[in-house]
Amino acid sequence: MCKGLAALPATCLKSAKDMKHRLGVLLQKSESCDYGSSQGKKEKVSPSQRVSQEEVKKWAESLENLIHHDRGLAAFRAFLKSEYSEENIEFWVSCEDYKKTKSPAKLSTKARKIYDEFISVQATKEVNLDSCTREKTSHNMLEPTLSCFDEAQRKIFTLMEKDSYRRFLKSPYYLDLVSPPRAGCGPENCKRAHAHALDCNSNIISQCA
Repeated sequence: MCKGLAALPATCLKSAKDMKHRLGVLLQKSESCDYGSSQGKKEKVSPSQRVSQEEVKKWAESLENLIHHDRGLAAFRAFLKSEYSEENIEFWVSCEDYKKTKSPAKLSTKARKIYDEFISVQATKEVNLDSCTREKTSHNMLEPTLSCFDEAQRKIFTLMEKDSYRRFLKSPYYLDLVSPPRAGCGPENCKRAHAHALDCNSNIISQCA
């Protein structure tokens, strides 16, 4: 074996230097693959891993398709939260839940909770309703029924459809889901990169022997 760099032939030194550079590049690519793989494992709840591209594209056809899909609703809520306007979708979801109430005895309590949270003048998450709709909804609170929020819910749906839904479709919250996966190295390519790196290392040693 060589005792030091001075004892090596010039060709060996040049070859070793070239191999070292190639080895460094390969190892960087390999580490990048490992990092990407570990990141993918951490993001197990990502909608793109659970929903087909066909389904995601349907979300762009209508707001109804989007918010009636669990993953679509989650993505839209995250977008609205980023804009500090999640009260609209929260109101819509609350109305959907309210209409599923089976016990008449619970209607009044649940209706009052929704009204106080989203519609009253002092509501903590007041939604944007015109005075006529707000007044009519307030009147419905006297004798709550399963349909007492229907008009207000339709108004908020239309508002989201014309405004935030269109912005959502142009945002990374949606575009990242419909974009084709980036061409990176998969597990097999990572293994080949590791093997190639080891071969390069072996070549350096053999050339200096």
